[in-house]
Amino acid sequence: MSEERRIALLLEYDGAAFAGSQWQPNARTVQEVLESALLQFTGEGAGGLDGDEPRRRVSFAGRTDSGVHASGQVAALSTKTQHSPATCRDALNHFLPEDVVVRAATEVPVSFDPRRYAVGRRYRYRLEDGRGRVPLTRRIAWQLERSLDHSAMAAAMALLPRTERDWAAFSGLVPDGYSTVRTLLDACVERCAPGVVQVDVEATGFLPHQVRLMIGALERVGSGRLGPGEFAALVDGAPASAGPAAPPQGLTLMAVRYPPGLIDWER
Repeated sequence: MSEERRIALLLEYDGAAFAGSQWQPNARTVQEVLESALLQFTGEGAGGLDGDEPRRRVSFAGRTDSGVHASGQVAALSTKTQHSPATCRDALNHFLPEDVVVRAATEVPVSFDPRRYAVGRRYRYRLEDGRGRVPLTRRIAWQLERSLDHSAMAAAMALLPRTERDWAAFSGLVPDGYSTVRTLLDACVERCAPGVVQVDVEATGFLPHQVRLMIGALERVGSGRLGPGEFAALVDGAPASAGPAAPPQGLTLMAVRYPPGLIDWER
């Protein structure tokens, strides 16, 4: 009998028609379609608890909400197939729907956990301002009729602490005992085109809805309803007190970073 192997996958997906990345009953998720493709390719993953839930063989570096996109999500699956990672990539893509694709695949140690081993995650949020509704980009941006002061937004983000600290104020509900301590590694705002403001944030990890809550508060800065200093002070507020959450469609998981040498996507 073949030994089980671990294959890491670099995923890109349009989150508009997904109820998020993680498996949910009676909902279309990235995990569900990926495991379905694995089942069709290898026959692995069938069956489960009482036969009504698939045996989940795919894990993710980070959870994305309903409507959130990814260009650099990392997943890992366990398999006994002896096909090369490149063949696994191509076969999975054959069975996957058009709104998700495996960009690269590589073999990793059997102990590899894409979430625990990650040292950084980078998200990008796109806001379109000062021009009203744009149908062609409505699925990938938060569209605002008013113009935003991106310089004030950049100043506000520059005030956020780049140290390990408690970010509970910018978190959704979390279970009792769940650590809300994270380290913000980078945060920047730029107007990358007329009518387009881009926000990039990277941290060791993010809490539920953290990026969207940060962007929701940051939009208040851009519209003049909150000062940069007031924005930075939100970090010290009560749990779940910052926000409101920005809509999901403007958010994309851009990349997940790992220690050097752990993943070689070129192999």
